Amino acid sequence: MKDAYAADVQIRYARIAGFVYLLLIVLYMGGQFLIGHVVGTGDFAQRLEHITQGQVLYRVGLVLQLLASVFTVLLAYALYVVVRPVNERVARLALYFRLAEAFSGVTAFISFGTLSLQSDPKYLQSLGMAQLETMVGLAKSVDFASFNVATLFFSFGSTLFFHLFAKTRYIPRVLSVFGVFASVVTLLTSLGNLVLPAYADMLQFGWLPIFLAEITTGIWLLVRGVRVEPLPTI
Repeated sequence: MKDAYAADVQIRYARIAGFVYLLLIVLYMGGQFLIGHVVGTGDFAQRLEHITQGQVLYRVGLVLQLLASVFTVLLAYALYVVVRPVNERVARLALYFRLAEAFSGVTAFISFGTLSLQSDPKYLQSLGMAQLETMVGLAKSVDFASFNVATLFFSFGSTLFFHLFAKTRYIPRVLSVFGVFASVVTLLTSLGNLVLPAYADMLQFGWLPIFLAEITTGIWLLVRGVRVEPLPTI
C-alpha cells in the first residue's frame, strides 16, 4: 500500500513537472516575443520611442519572464519528488541548483530599471541621448551577465535531473541521455557568453538542444507520466 501511494505521488508530480516545463517555455518565449515586438528596429532614438509608446506591453513581457523564474521553483520541487527515490542526495543537489537559478531571477529588477531609463523623459532630459545610451548599454550588459550566471545554475541542476532519469526507465533513455547532453551544451554556451560576449550571436545556437530536450520531456511527462518500477539500492 505504501509503495503504491509513493508511486502515485511520483506519477502526479511527473505530470505537474511536464506541465510546468511547457509553461516555462511559453512564459519565457512569450516575454521575449513581446519585448522584441515593442523594441522593433532602428537606431537608439527610434527604439527609445518604440519603448515609450509600448511601455505597458514591454512590462507585460518582463512580468512573464519574472513568472518563469517563480514557476521554476515549482518545477524544481516536482522533479525532485519524481527522482528522489533514485538517489536522494543527488536529487537534493539538483534541486538546490535549480532553486539558485530561480532566485537569480530576482535580477529582473535590472530589466525594470533599464526600462525606466528608456521610458521616463526625465532621464533623457537630464542625461542627454549619448549618456543615456551609454547607461542603457551598461545596464543591458549587467542583465546579460546575470542571465548567463543563472543559466550556469540551471545547467548543473538540469544535468543532474536528467542523469537521474537516465538511471531509470521513468522516461525513454534516449530522451534522458539527450537531456544530459543538451544541459552540458547549455553550460558551455553560458560560459562562452561570459568569456566571449562578442560572440554571443554565434553562440545562441547552443540554446537549441536544451529547448528541444525540455519541450520533448515536458510533453512526455504531461502525456505519459513516468513508468515507476522498483529501483536497486544505491
